[in-house]
Amino acid sequence: MSGSPARFRDPRSTEYDFLDSILVHCPRCDRVARVQGQPHPEARPLFAPRHLVCRYCGLSRTWAGRWVGLWAGSRGPAEDPCFGARLWLQRETRHGWLWAYDLRHLDLIRRWTAAGLRERAPWYDTGQKRTLLARLPAWITSARNRDEVLRTIDRIRASVLTPG
Repeated sequence: MSGSPARFRDPRSTEYDFLDSILVHCPRCDRVARVQGQPHPEARPLFAPRHLVCRYCGLSRTWAGRWVGLWAGSRGPAEDPCFGARLWLQRETRHGWLWAYDLRHLDLIRRWTAAGLRERAPWYDTGQKRTLLARLPAWITSARNRDEVLRTIDRIRASVLTPG
């Protein structure tokens, strides 16, 4: 593996930062579809209306719910928090499921995993593990599993380039 960064600083991103665009399996044709957040003047960004659109079969659905169920683990396949559609960017490993909402999210996990020196947010040691990277499962951040996790991330990324 070439070009792995020597140092990476936690940008303090949370799961909420990646909810504006999510790649999912289309409920109708099972190809890649997108859940896109739509700005709404009366709704907070987390609860703004969202649209699920599949460019292959033309499926279009709108969500304007009152709650968002964020995925909380790596024990099973992850789902979109609004429509409940399976995420496109996920793959099972021998340790658990590795998933991401979109390519930015996947890239963040990849850069963190590949880094030899990881700098955490200042409040990490106070018990407020609120950032996305601070809440990753230990098997993803373990140096022992680094090569396997990076290979899995590369396979997930390739699934977007060659869907099916």
